[in-house]
Amino acid sequence: MADRVALVVGGTGLVGTALITELVAQSAFDSAFDKVISFGRRPPLVEAPALSHRPTDFTDVRCDIEEALAEAGCRPSPSLFAFCALGTTIKKAGSQPAFSLVDHDYVVAFATAARAAGADWFGLVSAAGADARSAVFYSQVKGRTEQDVRAVGFNRLDLFRPGLLIGKRAEPRLAEEIGIVLSPALNALMIGPLAAYRSIDADKVARAMIAAADQTDKGTFIHSPADMVALASSADR
Repeated sequence: MADRVALVVGGTGLVGTALITELVAQSAFDSAFDKVISFGRRPPLVEAPALSHRPTDFTDVRCDIEEALAEAGCRPSPSLFAFCALGTTIKKAGSQPAFSLVDHDYVVAFATAARAAGADWFGLVSAAGADARSAVFYSQVKGRTEQDVRAVGFNRLDLFRPGLLIGKRAEPRLAEEIGIVLSPALNALMIGPLAAYRSIDADKVARAMIAAADQTDKGTFIHSPADMVALASSADR
């Protein structure tokens, strides 16, 4: 049986850190991944025998993936699963074009390279309200990213659309800290269409991604916060 290999970008962010932590914690189980390879400018905070890191600036991520697989000693035909938790904010990026470069261009480049390397499954952390036709720039970029990743042609694509992400960030954001405190009350008020914007723990998103990677149905699947909670719960059983 070919090695099961998880390719991860965005491994230093809130969801990405939770994701890599969960992936390497499960590495002792038969159904888990034999190897986890992260890609990005900075290595993840987590260390484990099953984990390796390949620096990349996304100019030639296809070559980076090929070389990382060879360096990790993967067999010629590994079973590849690509996880993308890459994302920034317009404030941190510094401008709308810089934000689009990370949240769209880098994500699509990684998806394209992972597919070329043989990945049949792709999991993408997007955002509630993602819509390529949105008048809101953030939502529009997220929607265009989803649209262009769909076009890459994975056998299965899972799109995760969280609202406010709950967890301990390396760089606290005041508005989000306030939102987290208020999130239990706000979630109770978010019913109907607003339920798609409910807050969710980052570790639940991570566990939902791993659970989705084990699903065998083909196609594109969009996951709301409620869907992710259910998926994460199924992974815990």
